Amino acid sequence: MTWDDIIQGTLLFTLPQIPLTLGNAVIAITAENNDLFPARPVTEKKMAISQGIMNLVAPLFGGVPMCHGAGGMAGHVRFGARTGGALVILGTIVIILALFFSDSISIIFKIFPQAVLGVILFFAGAELALAVRDIGNAKADFYTMLIVAGFAMWNMGVAFLAGVMLDNALSKGWLKI
Repeated sequence: MTWDDIIQGTLLFTLPQIPLTLGNAVIAITAENNDLFPARPVTEKKMAISQGIMNLVAPLFGGVPMCHGAGGMAGHVRFGARTGGALVILGTIVIILALFFSDSISIIFKIFPQAVLGVILFFAGAELALAVRDIGNAKADFYTMLIVAGFAMWNMGVAFLAGVMLDNALSKGWLKI
């Protein structure tokens, strides 16, 4: 591996991941948690530190980068999870599968009907979409959301930058809608 490979990998893979991670794994998960569980609020700082520690420790055990993504939480809550106990049960099942059925895990996943997976993903996405219901009557926020969503289909990094620039321009009065 050369320095050119490292620089190219950083520019192509690491930098675009930063806004996605900040948006999904810090800002969105904090907002979602505080909306669904107002009695147990968390802060962006707490989420970032938690994930930072998790990602520093996991590689020591052969783990991969991970986060507390909003999609997973939306799916768990949509299908009934209301406490950390649901995640303990899920974690136990995953550990048992890994320890005792790792050779046949691909067969287990093939048995699982793709249509059911599609329904699960649909409801998790619908749960996340409900978060924008309180965007209010501010046309500027709505248009910013649409433009960011449009750019996100092409490039998440560009979408993040476009959203930040558009929001700043609208809030400072440089652009009018």
